[in-house]
Amino acid sequence: MAVKIRLMRVGKKKQPSYRVVVTDSRSPRDGRFIEVIGQYAPRAEPSVVAIDSDRALHWLKVGAQPTEQAGKLLEIAGVWAAYKADVGKDAVVKPKVKVKAKTVKPVAEPPAPAPEAVTEEAPAADAPVAEEPAADAPAAEEPAAEEASE
Repeated sequence: MAVKIRLMRVGKKKQPSYRVVVTDSRSPRDGRFIEVIGQYAPRAEPSVVAIDSDRALHWLKVGAQPTEQAGKLLEIAGVWAAYKADVGKDAVVKPKVKVKAKTVKPVAEPPAPAPEAVTEEAPAADAPVAEEPAADAPAAEEPAAEEASE
């Protein structure tokens, strides 16, 4: 049987107050409980947190797991610090966090230019080969001049 320390709502509509109870985890929020160990009144100024520390410490030692809000109230009351001192540093309130596994699809990257093409262009621009076409250029102009005279 999994035992939880959690809050049970009592009070009128729109005026909540809670009992801190030890209950079976399968029972409904406001249903059967094993023992009432405290109360919490959030609407009072300042909020009222009254917890029987001896009974709460007993239930924590025998394995009762506090819910997230009940764990915060136990810290405020100082019960959690006493439990940590008795049990050791391994005691941590574990909040329920649902993490969805995300699948990451690899993004198709465009192909990079071949390194050979980059190396061919650089020497061609620096080589004296560029001077040779310049010598051919006047020869190309002469036939064009002859065609214009006809």
